[in-house]
Amino acid sequence: MPSWLPRAMVLALALYACFRLGSWAFDQLIGLLINVLIAFFLALAIEPAVSRMSARGIRRGFATFLVFLAVLIAGVGFVVLLGSMLAGQIADMVEEFPKYLDSVINWVNQTFHTDLSRVEIQDSVLHSDWLQKYVQNSATGVLDISTTVLGGLFRLLTIFLFSFYFAADGPRLRRALCSVLPPARQAEVLRAWEIAVDKTGGYLYSRGLMALISGVAHYVLLVILGVPYAPALAVWVGLVSQFIPTIGTYLAGALPMLIAFTVDPWYAVWVLGFVVIYQQFENYALQPKLTSKTVDIHPAVAFGSVIAGTALMGAVGALIAIPAVATLQAFLGAYVKRYDVTDDPRVHGQSRRRGEPLLARLRRAWRVPEGDGAGSGRDAGDREDPERA
Repeated sequence: MPSWLPRAMVLALALYACFRLGSWAFDQLIGLLINVLIAFFLALAIEPAVSRMSARGIRRGFATFLVFLAVLIAGVGFVVLLGSMLAGQIADMVEEFPKYLDSVINWVNQTFHTDLSRVEIQDSVLHSDWLQKYVQNSATGVLDISTTVLGGLFRLLTIFLFSFYFAADGPRLRRALCSVLPPARQAEVLRAWEIAVDKTGGYLYSRGLMALISGVAHYVLLVILGVPYAPALAVWVGLVSQFIPTIGTYLAGALPMLIAFTVDPWYAVWVLGFVVIYQQFENYALQPKLTSKTVDIHPAVAFGSVIAGTALMGAVGALIAIPAVATLQAFLGAYVKRYDVTDDPRVHGQSRRRGEPLLARLRRAWRVPEGDGAGSGRDAGDREDPERA
């Protein structure tokens, strides 16, 4: 046995053990790492507001506290407003449910010549086996729901704490990171940090502005139609449609359609048509103008980044995919060398010979090469007698 073989085997086993240990630790800490990543992007989003307040003489920690307090008040107010709306609407729907059921039963009896009654349907539903199983499963699942809610609250608290520390101690964090790098690398890190702050803050600003415009537009429609809880529904549409990528528009429009349907079924159709038309206006007219200076990425790239982020990290990846890709694109754009594009019609999607007169094309097609003896005579004869050619 060679003398180096035992040491190589021990080294290979040690490397494999380190790899297994690292994989196990990563699997155990993946939730914490995702929370830290969310907190970092949240800190980047509020960095401009905190820096602006800090420049006016307010302590950075207190400025961060004020920003988070404003965000918390807005979030709690929105949840309370939406919860009161849903509670009132659900109570109204439960109260009016017998009338809806009677109208449906009368329509079925008249259309299909049946003899159904609401009392028989209620008795059959209440004494059915699937309802009893559903109630039992729901009773056993209350503990799981409570555990999920508590876990979500703990995760939300963790994200807020990390983002508070990242925003309040941003300068100290940058100094600690730059202290282990040479001066040339320090400039690159600070430049990347600045680009990330600009793109993330710009993304939040543009999305907030579009949410405000969308909310106002849908509020006007709901007020005209006389749909109840118009302010809460407008806030719901504005926030959900802008901050939940890809499917946010459909989720946002479903709730106003449901509430409008309880007033008049045709109102739900009007709301659906308005949501579709406004979405096209936002995609092709409003969004390009608002995001051209903040998050200027191609719609196809944005859509692909959302899909990739969702595949990697779920809903969290979908939320942070666009600002992350915009930051990467801006950082690469600052270092990738670009050249002037030649003035060629093919650059604009046109043919190189497009616009050339037809007579010139025919002349070039029948042009005789010089020095071609027999071929020149045949071509000349063909040109003299087009029918023979």
